[in-house]
Amino acid sequence: MLRLKSVRWLFLFSMIAIAAVGITVNQSNNSFPTQTATAQTIESDFEYLERANRAFIELVNRAKPAVVQIRTKTVVPVSNPNQFPDWFEYFFDVPRNRRDSEREAPQRRREHGGLGSGIIVSESGYILTNNHVIEDADEITVILPGGSEYDAELIGTDPGENGTDLAVLKIGGKDLPVLNFGDSDALQDGEWVIAIGAPFGLSQSVTRGTVSAQGRSNQLRGRVLYEDFIQTDTPINRGNSGGALVNIRGELVGVNTAILTGNSFQPGNVGVGFAIPSNLAKRVMNQLIGTGEVERGWLGVGIQDLTYELAKDFGLDEPRGALVTIVHDGTPAAKAGVKRGDVILEVDQTPIRNRPHLLTVVAAIDVGKEVGVKVSRRGNEQSLKITLGKRPPPDVLEALTRGKPTSFDADEKAFAGIHVQNLTAELAEKYGHEGETGVVIARIKQGSEAARQRQLRVGSLIQEIDFNEIHNVEDFTKHVESVETGAKVTMYVRYPNGGGSYVTLQNGKVPKEK
Repeated sequence: MLRLKSVRWLFLFSMIAIAAVGITVNQSNNSFPTQTATAQTIESDFEYLERANRAFIELVNRAKPAVVQIRTKTVVPVSNPNQFPDWFEYFFDVPRNRRDSEREAPQRRREHGGLGSGIIVSESGYILTNNHVIEDADEITVILPGGSEYDAELIGTDPGENGTDLAVLKIGGKDLPVLNFGDSDALQDGEWVIAIGAPFGLSQSVTRGTVSAQGRSNQLRGRVLYEDFIQTDTPINRGNSGGALVNIRGELVGVNTAILTGNSFQPGNVGVGFAIPSNLAKRVMNQLIGTGEVERGWLGVGIQDLTYELAKDFGLDEPRGALVTIVHDGTPAAKAGVKRGDVILEVDQTPIRNRPHLLTVVAAIDVGKEVGVKVSRRGNEQSLKITLGKRPPPDVLEALTRGKPTSFDADEKAFAGIHVQNLTAELAEKYGHEGETGVVIARIKQGSEAARQRQLRVGSLIQEIDFNEIHNVEDFTKHVESVETGAKVTMYVRYPNGGGSYVTLQNGKVPKEK
């Protein structure tokens, strides 16, 4: 019994000792309660993740209603299969009256459809999108997230080859959901962004990523003139064009425009997408709504990028700025003393990175404003004052580039917004008008009656006005000068590379609907 009691007392003292040691260890060593601390940390992390998740869901729910799907329909004339080809008419001497009857026969037409995205930017129904989404479309339909469909009016475009590839539409409706503009200049590399659009026709698709880089250029040269893109790894695919790039505050910071793809076997997204900054898009949009066209500042010089070798040759430590290759006579740059071989380093206190950046910076400055321009002339910096001019239309710029005399300051008169030029052998070959006569449409003014028709396009050949044959610019001018304001004329127009139609135009600008 005594022995049993001794064992009991020994066991009891052992338990007390173990408990005391455990308490001592817990107080002196913080590593033992790891499981409890980890559980608390995980729970706290989950709370942060859940809050971030709810924040993303909330901003998406706020932004999605203002991003719409755009559906287009384009009617393409198809050459009449019974029409005699040019070589047949030449060799077999088909009578003129028979050729005319074949030409005037009803044209076959083929319809093509397109899909894209757009952003509602005002409660009254203005919508921002890409020009290539609606280019040459005969019908434009806007589909809201709830399924409502609206016929859209084209307010104005800024085509890519001469601008930013933006367009503005207008639909009816009141108190529409709006996506407010954010400050794209405040974006930082690595910042979270969200893309909303209709890839492959799947409306209201949302993807998330980051801002990879800013000020990207030389990616779409030849397709877009003014390149100052936001690069993002946010997945963007076909149909996302014209959709929204949104920051974490639910603000519009970019208009999704283009992607780089892998190869023919991988034509979709590879993590490199481009968006037009919202500040640039807003400026273009306001001008299109206000006047139907975009006015841009202009220096009047030819420029190129610098390589490391050229930078050294022209007295710079690294490639920066834009190298002047030609100064056109009578232009703002010529009047201010800019010379060939100058490197433009700064315009209006903005350091110039490269050629595309100079184009974008100058274009964003108001016409007629005097700006400071810093140039490097063989290593010696000089400061000049230049009063910016208005960027001339493409045909005038082309004439300047080729060294042909032209009056770039003149705002030439046009009939219903159409500017024409004589058909040359070069133009005939370019647009497929060999063996024809008429005048070529060289430019169509934004917001004009001709632009609203959508049947007319640059390169089309005007061959008749009110059933009178047109052979040259003199014939064209003679017939349109006598047309009173508000009167209508009927033109026969041959399209580039085949097909044609009769078009009725009203002389004088038609007021835009508000």
